[in-house]
Amino acid sequence: MVELQQASVQSEFFSQIRAGIPANLSFVDEVAEVLGISNDSAYRRIRGEKAISFDEIAKLSRHFTVSVDALLNVKADSYIFKGKLANTQDHILDKWLENVLSQFEFMRNSDNCKLYYLAKDLPLPHFFHIPELAAFKFFFWQKSILQYDELRGSRFEIGEVDQSCRKLSEQIVNAYNQVPTVEVWNAESINSTIRQIEFYRDSGMFGSKSEVLVMWEILMDLVNHLEKQAENGVKLAYAAGSEVSAASYEMFNNELILGNNTALADFGAFRLTFLNHSVINYISTQDPTFNDYMLSGIKNMIRKSEQLNSVNEKGRLNFFNKIRSKITRARNTR
Repeated sequence: MVELQQASVQSEFFSQIRAGIPANLSFVDEVAEVLGISNDSAYRRIRGEKAISFDEIAKLSRHFTVSVDALLNVKADSYIFKGKLANTQDHILDKWLENVLSQFEFMRNSDNCKLYYLAKDLPLPHFFHIPELAAFKFFFWQKSILQYDELRGSRFEIGEVDQSCRKLSEQIVNAYNQVPTVEVWNAESINSTIRQIEFYRDSGMFGSKSEVLVMWEILMDLVNHLEKQAENGVKLAYAAGSEVSAASYEMFNNELILGNNTALADFGAFRLTFLNHSVINYISTQDPTFNDYMLSGIKNMIRKSEQLNSVNEKGRLNFFNKIRSKITRARNTR
């Protein structure tokens, strides 16, 4: 049996590895394969019954991109992040969605996970409640952000929904709806989506004028759905109606500060922070110092925000009416 302190460090090391493995893969199988040992031997190392060697640490840290500095508690003014970059060559949209899904499935399958989200834009899973809105975001990302060659000169058609991406987006919503979540919004959080629809309308990138009107109605429906979630304090399945509920949902309005799409998943024993960049990409870290700082900052922002759940009907109505007014003004602009 390894010494208590070493066992604790070893346990933390394997916890960091576990956090990066997609939910559909076996943790033990993955460790055993990387080290070239039996599952029983892998179990003994994971449980701390057998100490891992420096060679094994090197193999595991390289394969799973886990920071050895963090393992050894090396103090430095730097933090280890990891992530993939979406591009048109080797990281197409469905692969990106699969990666997003694996993160939410990992959160859903963890008993104590709570997700915090600072919304600069609408939090990603909300777009996926409505297939037509999801299809618009997919088209926008591929054409305007990733600049797919095959979409040059093309226009958005509401009926053209990639079935693979649609299925993945539905799975993301289902997983997300099982994760207790706290979201901090600002009335400006809706602006990015409004501007994207306006830009495509003004640039003639919709198939028809009627489709533009449909998009405004869809966006309004989503806002109404989110208002109902805030009122009930639980996440609701959009397609199944208002009575199907899942995890708890807390929503706050911070009138002074607009978030930056940072998400933090608190698992109790450890935390993961996801930093958004380049519109759709994100990087993540398990660094305890960084994550403790982030969580402290998020909770401080929450204390200075207005809660929009059932206890504050007036504040909730004012907030969502302000968002609806933004959509109405944009829809009525010609």
